[in-house]
Amino acid sequence: MTATLSFTNARAHLLARHEIALLDVREEDPFAQEHPLWAANLPLSRIELEAWRRIPRRDTLVVVYGSHDGVDLGPLAAQRLQSLGYTRVHLLEGGLEGWRAAGGELFRDVNVPSKSFGELVEHERHTPSLSAQEVKALIDAKADVVVLDARRFDEYQTMSIPTATSVPGAELVLRARELAPDPKTQIIVNCAGRTRSIIGTQSLVNAGLPNPIAALRNGTIGWKLAGQQLDHGAARQAPEPDAAHLATAQNQARSVAEKAGVRWIAYEALASLEAPGRTVYRFDVRTPEEYAAGHIPGFGSAPGGQLVQETDHHVPVRGARIVLADNDGVRAPMSASWLAQMGWEVYVLETQASALFSEPGAEAAAHAPAPNTPDITPAVLAQWLDENPASVALLNVTTSVNHVKKHIPGAWFVIRAQLAQALDRIPAAPRYVLTCGSSLLARFAEQDLRTLLQARGSDAEIHVLAGGNAAWFAAGLPTSTGDERLAVPRTDRYRRPYEGTDAPAEAMQAYLDWEFGLVAQLGRDGTHHFKVI
Repeated sequence: MTATLSFTNARAHLLARHEIALLDVREEDPFAQEHPLWAANLPLSRIELEAWRRIPRRDTLVVVYGSHDGVDLGPLAAQRLQSLGYTRVHLLEGGLEGWRAAGGELFRDVNVPSKSFGELVEHERHTPSLSAQEVKALIDAKADVVVLDARRFDEYQTMSIPTATSVPGAELVLRARELAPDPKTQIIVNCAGRTRSIIGTQSLVNAGLPNPIAALRNGTIGWKLAGQQLDHGAARQAPEPDAAHLATAQNQARSVAEKAGVRWIAYEALASLEAPGRTVYRFDVRTPEEYAAGHIPGFGSAPGGQLVQETDHHVPVRGARIVLADNDGVRAPMSASWLAQMGWEVYVLETQASALFSEPGAEAAAHAPAPNTPDITPAVLAQWLDENPASVALLNVTTSVNHVKKHIPGAWFVIRAQLAQALDRIPAAPRYVLTCGSSLLARFAEQDLRTLLQARGSDAEIHVLAGGNAAWFAAGLPTSTGDERLAVPRTDRYRRPYEGTDAPAEAMQAYLDWEFGLVAQLGRDGTHHFKVI
């Protein structure tokens, strides 16, 4: 029987800065409705795919909770984690309701530690900002102003402020001088909402740029609420810094990081950080393209701006150590400066020697071995569907976003952890075929489906589509789009009010109102250890 850990003991670990991974195993949407400040979302559906990468030390104190439609998912999540080798797995005593009943603060939305920290930065440093109307007036008057979009490039391309250039968060101090070499040029930093524009603006202020600098107040949300038009499909990107600007940025970034308490470590000394009972995360904070061209073995890709924005996803073990690397001496120190202020023990790799960045390609996979399953090819599935569609129940356990974008005709969208509910809706068939993007998650879901069907007295065949949806698409077979055949609601992803272009105005305003209240919530929670320099 899995041991339990009380709210009081979990909170004591957070206050003492002892390592703990508090995991909410629901899907992302229910997680986003309410959860503790330091809870990380690791859905039951994806534990085998994500746990080893996100919680690298198997003797980490892991505490799980989460219920869906009255079903407690915690015990099964604990069982799966234990099967993956985790030796100190606990259930949160009383689950989320136990946390609430004990007086624990609960937070809404995703990436809450980072967003609440951003609000605290503005509250304590009075980060300068301008309204959407003021920024538009500057642009319309063709004033000496540059707008720097601190989001990911794909977000920028979806919608952007007119004239804006994409400069993702960690790139700002490195590249801003190329876009605003005249110290009289007004710099505006924006994101979709508030956090990345606040952190980006304060980064430039902390680094000592002489320009007037301001955040676009409330980002693209504020722009839309003001009734102003956004651009779509922009592709402007910042140039490389010249030698003089790079040297200045390096000196200023190191000074900021040292002030925040960041430490430097030699590559040869990295192993010394991995003491008993200590988790060490290693991240390359450059762009994904640079990472793919060549990175240090053992370092994962986490562009600095997004690492600061999504720390709970990248580093779910609160109290862990973090090591950052770049090849310029700017992006890692600036990213580290923010993580240190958020209460993390952070190190920057001292050397930027090009020889270390020797491993090309994507980050090496770190997940449990996929089970052996009965496979069929896309051609066989196509034949079955052509001969008798009713003879096959095709279950697509990919993300709902991918299902809506493109799927095999007749496929049902299913969340793995909700297979039982899905089977109540999907007509019974003599054959069941599981698929997903690559077939990996489908292979883990195969035994779940087999157990459920046997419990219902079914002796149906079960197969996995070899290569998944990607193999079907590559074969040039028919596809469908849209949110048809949803066997369960699309709770696997929380719809952010600041993403896309069609969010209702009331949802955007409610999101801003929520952000404004985060500083007060931090005070009530009391476990954050944030210290703004």
